[in-house]
Amino acid sequence: MISLPLVYTILALIAYTTGFWYSFIHLVSKKEPNRWFIGIILTIGLLLHGYVLHNDMLTANGVNYDVFNLVSFTSGLMLGLSVLYSTYRPVSALNLLGTPVAATGLILGFAFSQPNQYSVAHSLGLDVHIILSLSAYAVLLMATIQAVMMWFQNQELKNKQKRLWVNLLPPLQVMESLLFDMLLTGFIMLTAALGIGFCVVDSFLQQHLAHKTVFSIISWFVYGSLLIGHFRFGWRGQKAIRFTIAGFLFLAVGFIGSKFVLEMILGR
Repeated sequence: MISLPLVYTILALIAYTTGFWYSFIHLVSKKEPNRWFIGIILTIGLLLHGYVLHNDMLTANGVNYDVFNLVSFTSGLMLGLSVLYSTYRPVSALNLLGTPVAATGLILGFAFSQPNQYSVAHSLGLDVHIILSLSAYAVLLMATIQAVMMWFQNQELKNKQKRLWVNLLPPLQVMESLLFDMLLTGFIMLTAALGIGFCVVDSFLQQHLAHKTVFSIISWFVYGSLLIGHFRFGWRGQKAIRFTIAGFLFLAVGFIGSKFVLEMILGR
């Protein structure tokens, strides 16, 4: 018997595929796609994605932080923000990147998540802290990808190349405006996550969170400096790209590095 989550997963994938190919065909033929149609069809896919993820993550034992659920969550969030940004900026082409990522995350989450293996009962505050932290990482990862794309786009334009992917991208000025939209969103989420974390986490040392917290704070200062520099002193271009990548590297070292040391070296 076919389960309801499977039906919703298939319908979500149909919506994602429809939105992707509609955008791709129009952009390749240099026709402006209907942003309302793209927004509606991808939103339908995201709502179905959210239902499937809700069933997998929220269990009777608590929130299931299985790695495949987290991949599904972050990929869906990235596409959701991409759709949101495309409602007020001409950046529909970036949905071509976010849509297959969300579809892949949905498939991995539905197919491989373990229903009860990683369910942990936390306080509401701690769950909010975790979800905000994951959301901040996802948005700042988007900003980092955006910065790398801007760097390549700038190099291609300097060399007067006519590659297809460069032609599909919005103008560099629009890409830069979107970069700072992402940075501001991620910075607000990271600020909230750190603030709530300091209130709800009892002992950073006993829970082996000191390294992660230090690197997260360093990253917070990097992103904060960049945003202040941009809005007050007009920082942009290569400086913005370097600060964005540096800030995410600190986040990655704090998160991935801490897990590697604890699990692979210390065996905890």
